[in-house]
Amino acid sequence: QVQLVESGGGSVQAGGSLRLSCAASTDRFTVFEDHMLAWFRQAPGREREGIAVISRQERANYGDSVAGRFTNSKDNAKNVLYLEMTNLKPEDTAVYYCAANPNGYNCLLPNCYRYWGRGTQVTVSS
Repeated sequence: QVQLVESGGGSVQAGGSLRLSCAASTDRFTVFEDHMLAWFRQAPGREREGIAVISRQERANYGDSVAGRFTNSKDNAKNVLYLEMTNLKPEDTAVYYCAANPNGYNCLLPNCYRYWGRGTQVTVSS
């Protein structure tokens, strides 16, 4: 069982930056080494959108809406996943979730993931 907890959300003006963190609570010390990890977001009235994934092989991939602005990274020793967000836009306003799955590769679809955090709110004002 893996429990995920996001933090770092908040309110920022357009053009600003935020860094989200996702910490794992688990009885397995190296869970982030052998799980596919991703960030999703969901705005009111919209479907959950996959925006960044990092594979067990450390390869990162991004959705078109955030490519070039967001960076996904992880610290395996600390079991922490990060999402560095720059040049934020009002359309980035959403609840952001981290997710993990023991199998799979480069998937940005919600049904690829078994474990989910509860989310953290990001609000970008114009």
